[in-house]
Amino acid sequence: MKAVVLLSGGLDSTVCMSIAHKAGFELYPISFAYGQRHSREIRCAGQIAGYYGVKRHLVITTNMDAIGGSALTDNIEIPDGDETRKDIPVTYVPARNLIFLSYALGYAEVLGAGKIFIGVNAVDYSGYPDCRPEFIERFQQVADYSTRAAAQDGKEIAVETPLINLTKAGIIRLGIENRAPLHLTTSCYRGAEKACGTCDSCLLRLRGFREAGYEDPVPYEKDCAKGGL
Repeated sequence: MKAVVLLSGGLDSTVCMSIAHKAGFELYPISFAYGQRHSREIRCAGQIAGYYGVKRHLVITTNMDAIGGSALTDNIEIPDGDETRKDIPVTYVPARNLIFLSYALGYAEVLGAGKIFIGVNAVDYSGYPDCRPEFIERFQQVADYSTRAAAQDGKEIAVETPLINLTKAGIIRLGIENRAPLHLTTSCYRGAEKACGTCDSCLLRLRGFREAGYEDPVPYEKDCAKGGL
């Protein structure tokens, strides 16, 4: 059984990949150099793919920075995290998961894979609209009508979202249980060798480790991984 796994190099996508691995799938991770402000996540994704000994780690290069509109792809300052924020933050990348899933769908059809795993989460996340169950449900509907595999052969390519209803602490516990290489992951939006510890993504990650009762294995600019945040 083959499965395409969207692998960003981050915590959630790595735990998602560990789930597919534990279920016995032959893993075909796909990552994206989409014009993001740093390449650290691509390097981490490559190390994670190597950890699992995959046959091929596909990296797609595209230029979403030409569209811009996000602090991750444009000349917009990355803000410090704010866990009280209700609006969608400037780190949202317009149509990112729609584009990534479309590539993954085409890749899955070529491989003959019946599953696409994506680590979207709708509980402890930054409020991105393309991480919600409603988005995934609608993409699945489109996928069911947009491939030869479905139209001619009656073969569904199912989008699997095993983390979508988990808290960040629950994701971390599951990753540790699955022996996922969390030490190889990166979450920081700023992308330095040491995580900043202050952006939205770092705050969510640190809170998750604290609530799960574990120390985050990645280095931070300040000693904030040992609880007490």
